[in-house]
Amino acid sequence: MDSIVVTGNGALAGEIPIAGAKNACLTLMPATLLSDEPLTLTNAPRLSDIRTMTDLLASLGAEVSRLQDGQVLAMSSHDLNNHKADYDIVRKMRASILVLGPLLARHGHAIVSLPGGCAIGARPVDLHLKALEALGAELDLRDGYVHATAAGGLRGGTIDFPIVSVGATENALMAATLAKGTTVIRNAAREPEIVDLARCLQKMGAQIDGAGTNTITVQGVDRLHGATHPVVTDRIELGTYMLAPAICGGEVELLGGRMDLVGAFCEKLDEAGIDVLETSKGLSVKRRSDHVKAVNVTTEPFPGFPTDLQAQMMALLCTADGESVLEEKIFENRFMHAPELIRMGADIDVHGGHATVRGVKRLKGAPVMATDLRASVSLILAGLAAEGDTTISRVYHLDRGYEHVVRKLEGVGARIERIKGQ
Repeated sequence: MDSIVVTGNGALAGEIPIAGAKNACLTLMPATLLSDEPLTLTNAPRLSDIRTMTDLLASLGAEVSRLQDGQVLAMSSHDLNNHKADYDIVRKMRASILVLGPLLARHGHAIVSLPGGCAIGARPVDLHLKALEALGAELDLRDGYVHATAAGGLRGGTIDFPIVSVGATENALMAATLAKGTTVIRNAAREPEIVDLARCLQKMGAQIDGAGTNTITVQGVDRLHGATHPVVTDRIELGTYMLAPAICGGEVELLGGRMDLVGAFCEKLDEAGIDVLETSKGLSVKRRSDHVKAVNVTTEPFPGFPTDLQAQMMALLCTADGESVLEEKIFENRFMHAPELIRMGADIDVHGGHATVRGVKRLKGAPVMATDLRASVSLILAGLAAEGDTTISRVYHLDRGYEHVVRKLEGVGARIERIKGQ
C-alpha cells in the first residue's frame, strides 16, 4: 500500500485550487437515472469515489464518459438494462444508496445492496427507506438487499424526517421529482449539496421550492430532460486547506473558495485567531500571531460546524494555547484519529462523543495510520506542523476525497511525498 511522508518545514505561501465537491458530484451523478436524455456535469472532482459511482451507473446500463481529464462527466441513461445494484460495487461507498430513489421513480422497481463506506458509525439507511415508503414504495429487505417496487409509480406525500439526514433528503428529493402529485419534505437537510442537486434537477425540468431551507416542496412532473450543470465547490476540501496555513503559518489563497460555504467554520477560525478574507479569486487565510487559541467545537448539520472538518480541526487544536473540547453530534466512532495524533505527541482524552484537547508546544513526527477519509488528511495537516518526518499509511482512504493532495500542498511549500507500496 502507498504511504505519504510529511516533513514539517514552517510557513506556507501561494495558491491552492479547490475542486468540485465530492459529496455533491456523488449525488448529482445518480440524477442521470431520472431521464433518458444526457446529463453533463462540469467541475467534477477526480477521485476514486467518482470512479466507483461511474462503475455502479455503468453496471445499470448507463453510459458515462470522462472528458477534459476527468473534469467533465457526460452521462446518459437512455437504455438502462439492469435495475440491481450489486454488493460488490455498493459495499465500497455509502453514496451508492442514492441510486435507489431515481431507479424506483423512473422504472417502478429497484434492487439495491445495503451500502458500505468509511467505518465511522452505523449510519443506517432506515430514513431513506421510510421516505420512499411515504411516496408509496413497497420495500422488502432480504439477503442484504433492498427490494423496492412502486406499482403504477410513486405518488406525492409528506415526509417528516425525525432527524436531519443529507443522504435521505437527496434520495427523497430525486424520487419526488417524478412522483404523481405534491411531495413535502420536512426537517430536510440544508447543505449546499442539497441546493446544488435541486438546481440541477430544476435545469432538468423538476419543480422544486425551498431547497436550502428545512421544508422542500416538490411538484412531480411526467419526465425530466437533459441538462448541463457545474458541480459546486467542495467546502470540505476548502476547509481542509484553509487549515494548512493556520497550522503552519504563512498565507495561502484558496482559489474558488466561498465564505457562504464555510460560515460556521470561519467563525471558529476567527475565534482561534485566524483571519479569513474574501479575494477576487476566492479566500485568503493567515493566522494573526504565532499561536492559535483554543476553541470549543460542536459538529452540527449545515449551517453548523461540519462533521467532515472535525478531524482536521482537532489537528489544529493539538498545538493551540489552552484546552479545547470537541463534541461530535453527527456520527459515533469519529474520533479514531485521536490515538494516531497522540502517537505524534498530542494530549487528547476521548470520552464518548467528546474529545478534550490540551495544546502542546510541538508535535513530533511518527509513523501513523489513516482510519478513514478525513482522518487521513488530518494526519497530513498534523505532519506539516510536526518536528521531523510523519509517515501516514493506508492513504487509499485519501484518494476517495482529495485529488492531487501532494501536488497542491507542494505548490505552497510543503515537504510532502507519496511513496508507492511494494
